[in-house]
Amino acid sequence: MTAGLLRRLNAASDSFQADLTALTARHDERDGELVSRVATIIESVRKGGDAALLKLTQDFDQHPATSINDLTIEPAQMQAALEALQSDTRTALETAAERIRDYHQHQVAQSWSFEDALGNRLGQQVTAMARVGIYVPGGKASYPSSVLMNAIPAKVAGVLEVVMMVPAPQGVINPLVLAAAALAGVDRIITVGGAQAIAALAFGTETIAGVDKIVGPGNQYVAEAKRQVFGVVGIDMVAGPSEVLIIADDSAPATWMAMDLFSQAEHDEQAQAILVSPDAAYLDAVEAAMEELLSTMARENIIRSALRNRGALIKVRDLDDAIALSNRLAPEHLQLAFDNAEARVCELTVAGAIFVGVMSCESLGDYCAGPNHVLPTSSTARFSSPLGVYDFQKRSSVIQCSTEGAIVLGGVASVLARGESLEAHARSAELRLEKLDV
Repeated sequence: MTAGLLRRLNAASDSFQADLTALTARHDERDGELVSRVATIIESVRKGGDAALLKLTQDFDQHPATSINDLTIEPAQMQAALEALQSDTRTALETAAERIRDYHQHQVAQSWSFEDALGNRLGQQVTAMARVGIYVPGGKASYPSSVLMNAIPAKVAGVLEVVMMVPAPQGVINPLVLAAAALAGVDRIITVGGAQAIAALAFGTETIAGVDKIVGPGNQYVAEAKRQVFGVVGIDMVAGPSEVLIIADDSAPATWMAMDLFSQAEHDEQAQAILVSPDAAYLDAVEAAMEELLSTMARENIIRSALRNRGALIKVRDLDDAIALSNRLAPEHLQLAFDNAEARVCELTVAGAIFVGVMSCESLGDYCAGPNHVLPTSSTARFSSPLGVYDFQKRSSVIQCSTEGAIVLGGVASVLARGESLEAHARSAELRLEKLDV
């Protein structure tokens, strides 16, 4: 393989910690000029509504629309796109949608309550958000999988309206995206992209109702816009480049692991693909397989750049060290391609998605395994989780005090409130210390 294309690190090396830090360093400094441009776009839409949104769409996407209606796609058009698909494509899309829906139905939380010893009824009421916006990249690209992964959990949660924003440069939109929207139950598509789409979802316009939460991937303008509107609406995350960490031994064919690394690296030049093994000879075999296969890849240049920028083969002492390293890195995708991998899953406490066994490649998870492919990146799996039904459900505490409960708890609250010098709190509780004379 071309010298310098892929780092080779050794955990026993004195420089390993510094090398690993450099390899996995986050580069999330915000571009001041980009931040300012996005803020200007958001303010333009917030103040100018439909007219501003139309002007920005005409300027950025060369879309000939003269009204928001010209930018709107209704369910009947989505269904027509689905019915026009070739049978094998439609079957694949329907299979993926069914598996994603089945998986996410297991995540639905239910309301609950119990009665304590004082007769108080305490519980939690779970309700779905009313309206959610999903963003899907558009143009020449086609991401029907993103439509399914973002919209289906929202619908399973019970969200009443799912609005999808997708750019359509010069009015062109990929029919696969429309077909996926039909299967996912999207209620309305508006062909607007970029920061202006995020602003419209967050603040609403004359014809677009504001939403409760915005989810879905996008370019740097979309990511920055989501960051800026957070607080007005909820967001899923501000994602970084995609990444995979593979722990493997010689029970995994070297060519399989080479292709698994390529499948991550082909996303973009900043994607990260790392393979860890206690077997130096096996690492050599994987590297040789990568050298042989790379020239056959359609996205060779992107893969080559990604591997050079952020790829690595890492030699560790044993699987225990590999697992410790994984827990330190908290990868988005983690593949366990070694014998008896299922026995070690419980030790891996920090990862977005764990693929267990040599047959479980990450690309299956991207499309049709069932679990969501919207995952925490850049070590944020330490404190966040894959997108799921729970992201579209709200939880409200429910407190119904009995007379006895109000008397007993009122005494407790009174003492604590006066300890905090909050007299009104205390007196409010004290009024309940005696039964109402009714």
